[in-house]
Amino acid sequence: MTASSAVVAALSTRGWTLGIAESLTGGALAAEVVAVPGASTVLLGGVVAYATPVKHSLLGVDAELLARHGPVHAEVALQMASGVRRAVQVHGRDADVGVSTTGIAGPDSPDGQPVGTVHIAVVTPEAASAEVFGFSGDRAQIRALTVEAALALLVRVVGE
Repeated sequence: MTASSAVVAALSTRGWTLGIAESLTGGALAAEVVAVPGASTVLLGGVVAYATPVKHSLLGVDAELLARHGPVHAEVALQMASGVRRAVQVHGRDADVGVSTTGIAGPDSPDGQPVGTVHIAVVTPEAASAEVFGFSGDRAQIRALTVEAALALLVRVVGE
């Protein structure tokens, strides 16, 4: 079973829905989930909040936090994951689970943090978890590793 299949299965078992907020992965995480047959039973939608101001305007990330720390920060990831739950609500009901990716895929770093710095967060009705990674590789490799890590974190958090 692939990680994306395991995510869909775990969400289905719990009867939970999912919202995905992506920055550096640019929709690649959502694409992995959508590739799983039956994903439509759990995935409500996704937001690619690539520009920093969109993280605030669409996902509700605190503007002061973004101004103080920039978009590559654990709390930003947590707020993105929380905000996407609201952003993809259906009939006034938020998604049960939100997952987010934010980081620096390169080739350059706009704020001095090392290329490969990535924050991934998952927020559920039961828990909130954020992890930081320092991936190596080129832009495509960092983005692919981020998708893999996000799916693994979802499996760990939702599968519990």
